[in-house]
Amino acid sequence: MSMYGRFNDMVDSVLAPPPPQDAESHTLRCADMFSGIGGFHVAANNLGLEVVFACDIDDAARATYQHNFGLAPEGDITRIRAESIPDHELLFAGFPCQPFSIIGNKQGFADPRGTLWFEVARIIRAKKPQGVVLENVKQLTTADKGKVLQRILDDLTDIGYTVDHRIFNAVNFGLPQKRERTIIVATLAKFEKFPWPTETKPMMPLSSILEPEPEAKHFVTERIREKRREAHAPAVTPSIWHENKAGHISSYPYSCALRASASYNYLLVNGERRLTPRELLRLQGFPDDFEIISTDSQVRKQAGNAVAVPVVQAVIEGVISVLERSNKTTRVSVTA
Repeated sequence: MSMYGRFNDMVDSVLAPPPPQDAESHTLRCADMFSGIGGFHVAANNLGLEVVFACDIDDAARATYQHNFGLAPEGDITRIRAESIPDHELLFAGFPCQPFSIIGNKQGFADPRGTLWFEVARIIRAKKPQGVVLENVKQLTTADKGKVLQRILDDLTDIGYTVDHRIFNAVNFGLPQKRERTIIVATLAKFEKFPWPTETKPMMPLSSILEPEPEAKHFVTERIREKRREAHAPAVTPSIWHENKAGHISSYPYSCALRASASYNYLLVNGERRLTPRELLRLQGFPDDFEIISTDSQVRKQAGNAVAVPVVQAVIEGVISVLERSNKTTRVSVTA
């Protein structure tokens, strides 16, 4: 079996969808806000859901999304009228994280991008989806001493939702990437305790992610390699070497969090080459049949902005279970 076949088998085990539904079941419709290249969409497909709307301001990301899913995302969310969005039962949003990130300026709602939450709230208020899943950086919970998160939770509560939030790490969902993210859930159905995923999945080995014969263009110069070797000796191989903002170098049998705006040599495989576009997507849980149509630099940005598929998929399953228990889920038939 090829390396690619082994990777796809491992992805299938991490992202295993539920058993096929019976003939009487129907498909929940989803809206994918700040969709990027479609991490939420991949998770929705794995769960047998139907994405009926998407939006993102980035041209290259929209092109990749349309190419892979056949759905053309709308553009700037501030220009989208809520009435023009198809009805949907679930809404997903990985709204911009830079205002809250430790890598960004951490200005929260003082940053114009931070106020894009209010655009999401506007649409939620107008469309009233049965369930909502939001994703952002870990630092969202501490931004402005917790006031940013509390405002989001209060807004959702005021609209009529029961809410909860947790921080999850992608490495605990089978991916060889240490990526901590805040997940917020909200449902119109009331719950006393949200069924958060609790099972830790074994991490796929880094070797299953790495391409056996990467192109020469991904290798750094000998000068950079020597500089890294002088500063660090790895404990394991293969490993991904990480250089932090202070210039300290460390290596692990997994990747540190992918970042859209990271320096070109932020992460180096065995201290000698950059991750390939396919490897970047694998680290976020995208399957190998997801087609790459963008440049290497665009894919690096797109992967850094994407959600970790197995994390959001597990959370979406919890939302669906809450709605099904409440018997308040609005479903629609999907015709062949």
